[in-house]
Amino acid sequence: MGSMEEKLKEYAQLLVRVGLNVRKGQTLVISSPVECAFFARLCAAEAYEAGCREVVMNWSDDALGRMKYLHAEDDVFDTVPLWRRHFYNDYALEGAAYLAISASDPENLKGVDHGRIVRAQQASGRALKDFDRLQMCGGFPWCIASIPIPSWAKKVFPDLPEDQAMERLWEAIFRAVRISGDGRCVDQWHQHIETLARRVEKLNQLNFKSLRYTNSLGTDLTVELPEGHIWEAGNDVTLAGQTYIANIPTEEVFTSPLKTGVSGVVYSALPLSHNGTIIDKFHFVVRDGKIVEVHAEQGEEALKAAVTVDEGASYFGEVALVPYDSPISNQKILFYNTLFDENAACHIAFGEAYPCLKGGQEMSKDELKARGLNDSITHVDFMVGTADLNITGTTHDGREIPVFVNGNFAEGI
Repeated sequence: MGSMEEKLKEYAQLLVRVGLNVRKGQTLVISSPVECAFFARLCAAEAYEAGCREVVMNWSDDALGRMKYLHAEDDVFDTVPLWRRHFYNDYALEGAAYLAISASDPENLKGVDHGRIVRAQQASGRALKDFDRLQMCGGFPWCIASIPIPSWAKKVFPDLPEDQAMERLWEAIFRAVRISGDGRCVDQWHQHIETLARRVEKLNQLNFKSLRYTNSLGTDLTVELPEGHIWEAGNDVTLAGQTYIANIPTEEVFTSPLKTGVSGVVYSALPLSHNGTIIDKFHFVVRDGKIVEVHAEQGEEALKAAVTVDEGASYFGEVALVPYDSPISNQKILFYNTLFDENAACHIAFGEAYPCLKGGQEMSKDELKARGLNDSITHVDFMVGTADLNITGTTHDGREIPVFVNGNFAEGI
C-alpha cells in the first residue's frame, strides 16, 4: 500500500492543505525538532506549492533543552528575550499559519528542577500574550502533528530494537491520521469531520446543564456547563474565515466547563507525559471547580507544579468526549504523547478554556471570565476515559440522558 515516500508526501499534504489550509500569500511558521528536518522540508515544499509567501523555521532540540534546564543561569528562566516575543506575537498578529511538529523524548526533563520549568512557563505566559490569545480565539490557523524520533519510539516500544520501534511508530501514526498510501486520506478526513459535526449538532440541541462522569477507577465527577455553551469538534474557522484543524489526529468533540461548577473526584485513565516527566496513576479531588488535592503514584511533584503555574491552573478549561472504540484507542498503544493519547480516550484539561460559547471568539478575556470560563497560561489534557466510563447529562428541565455508556457514545448521539 504506497511507498514510504508517497505516505510522507500525503502526510505533508494533509497538514498543509487540510490541517492549515494555507492560503496564497500567507506566511507559514514551522516549529520542529532538528531531528525532524527532513519532514519539515516536505511540509515547506507543500506550502510553497500552495502559494505560501514565506516559510519561517523555529527549530528546537531535546538535548539542548535539557542542558539549558540543568545548567543555564537561574535568571534565564524568568525572562523571554525581546526577539522571541516578537517572533511569536508578530507572526500571530499578522495571521500567519503555524505548524508544530511535536516529537520529543517523553522523559527528556526527568530530574530537572520543576521550579525552573514553572518559572519558564510563567515568563512565556507573560511575554507571549498576543500569541496565546490569538491561538485560542481564531486569530490564525494552527496545527499540531507528530512524526517518530528514536527516543520517543523506544519509550513506546521498549522491547524492540530502535529501527523496528521507529517503523512501528510510523505505522501507528499513519493509521491514526488515516493514511494508507492510497491517496484517499483527504477524502477520509472530510467524511470524518462530517461525523464529528453531526455529534456536535446533537449535543448542542440537548443543551445540557451538567454532565456526571462515573467509572470503576473511582471517578465520580459532576461538571456544570456555562449558559450558552457550545460543543465544537476538531475543525475550526479563523475570524478571517479560514478553516483549519488544530490537531491531527483528532477524534474529540469538546466544550468548556463552568469554572466554579466542577466537583467530585477524577482518576487518570492513562499516564500523562508532561514537560518531559511521566505522571502516572493520579487523581484529583475537586471542590467548586478548584483542584484541592493532588495524588499520584508517579510524578506527584511534577503534577503539583503543573496545577500551580497560576491561579487558573487549578481549575478546568475543557471537557472532551472521545469514543473508546476509535482508530487510536483500538491500536492499544500508549503513545506517551498527549496529541495521540488524548484522542484515545475522553479527557479533561486543567487551565485555559477555549471560548466555547455562542459568539465566544469575538469576546474579550474579561467577557469570557464574566461568563464563567477559566483563564490561565497553561492548558494540560489528561485522560479519564475507560472501557466502563459512563457519562450522564442532565438537561435544564431535569431530564437525565445517557451521553456515554461503557466507554462509547450512547445510541442516538
